[in-house]
Amino acid sequence: MLGSAALALLVATTFAVLLLALSDLRSSTNEGSRSKEVTAATLDLQRVVNELETSLRNFVITGDDRFLAPWREARAAVGPAFDRVEKLVAAEPDELGQAAILRGQVGDYVVNYGLPLIRIVRDDHDPAAARAPVATREGLRRIDGIRRNLDQLLGSEDRLAEAHASSAKRHADNAVRVAIGALAGIGLLLLLFGIFLARGVARPVRLVAEGATRVAGGDLSTRLRGGGAAEINELTAAFNAMARSLEHGKRELEAQNEQLRQSERLKSELVSIVSHELRTPLASILGYASLILKRNFGREDTRRYVGVIEEQGRRLASLVEEFLDVERVEAGRIELKSEPVDLGPVLEEEAELIVGEAPKHRVEVFVRRSLPVIGDRDRLAQVYGNLLGNAIKYSPEGGTVTVTGDLAGDLVRVQVTDEGMGIANENQARIFTKFFRGEARESGIAGAGLGLAVAREIVEAHGGRIGFTSREGEGSTFWFELPRAPRSGAPARTLPSATAAD
Repeated sequence: MLGSAALALLVATTFAVLLLALSDLRSSTNEGSRSKEVTAATLDLQRVVNELETSLRNFVITGDDRFLAPWREARAAVGPAFDRVEKLVAAEPDELGQAAILRGQVGDYVVNYGLPLIRIVRDDHDPAAARAPVATREGLRRIDGIRRNLDQLLGSEDRLAEAHASSAKRHADNAVRVAIGALAGIGLLLLLFGIFLARGVARPVRLVAEGATRVAGGDLSTRLRGGGAAEINELTAAFNAMARSLEHGKRELEAQNEQLRQSERLKSELVSIVSHELRTPLASILGYASLILKRNFGREDTRRYVGVIEEQGRRLASLVEEFLDVERVEAGRIELKSEPVDLGPVLEEEAELIVGEAPKHRVEVFVRRSLPVIGDRDRLAQVYGNLLGNAIKYSPEGGTVTVTGDLAGDLVRVQVTDEGMGIANENQARIFTKFFRGEARESGIAGAGLGLAVAREIVEAHGGRIGFTSREGEGSTFWFELPRAPRSGAPARTLPSATAAD
């Protein structure tokens, strides 16, 4: 631990010193770049001042207005040139003060010397006075003062650049010396670590490797003895934990394989169910279609046969739609509308449709006038239609199916009760499982075992729940509950029972 701490300290110190040196070098580089920009800006300012002085002198000597154009350009460029210099030296108070003095000198030169001299030549028409020795000496005095201050500004910037470069070099030299010493110490510590690892770690690691080889060969009961250095002891403990985990995982895999075999059996059962459910209506459709094509029947017989074909086609379409709904549910792509729905009329309308298709059963509907919910009307009708269709399908001929719809606090509850065969206790836990049909197949009742699974997904997607109560041989009651929409319901009423004619 002490060796590791010393090594970490040496490495950290080395990197810290090198980072400081790098920071100084970067700062020096930035300062060098700034110095170059300051020098370039100052030289540009010097050029503008020279342009002012040259164009003014040429105008005074010749009296030619053409020389006033460069004067005006230089005068317009003076301000931006000073702005650039002052921006670059803003972090250096001395240079900023020199730039401010220069700005005042140049401004004084332009306002108090250049402009009066131009007025003497142009307005007073006295070029001789403008060219007088006293005027010339005054201009030279002012320009010389400006140039001296420009040279001082350039000199100050050169000295700052040299100071930054010297400081960076000094820090870099110190960093190199410290890094060399630290690297020597690191090399020594690494050598000591190598000796320690060879003597105290290599052999235990070989033992761990041998144990891993046995585990890889399938001997998951392999365990290693603890002891030795703390790290090796931790490695041994981790190896033993891994071996226990692999052994446990092996048992889980065996259990999963058993589940897969069970799933395969269910798959075979599904294929059998689907093939039977598809074959029966297809055989009816093909058989009756072939009869119609080969023989001439009367209008009534033809109409009856076409009705059978239509009925079996609807059965096929319903089966396909159930499979599509299951696929959408499993893929999470079932889409539900969210709109106000009154379940009362839905219960009545669906019951009337079922009555027309089940002439040998009696359907009684007792529903409140208003059962407000928020959801998808068509999907809720699908759920209700599935429960009502199952109740009729599993009830004996002449049996009564009772539908009730009422409010239960903040819930809307719909339940469908039949007088059918009921559900055996051992099958009740799987009643909402896909493709599970219990004893229906042996009883010759058509279906694929998908409707209840889809119904549960739809109800739960609406924030509701679905369930049932049943006793074998005494019928079943399937129900679902949905959150009531936030509006008051109308008084309840009881609909007359709907009974189909024999």
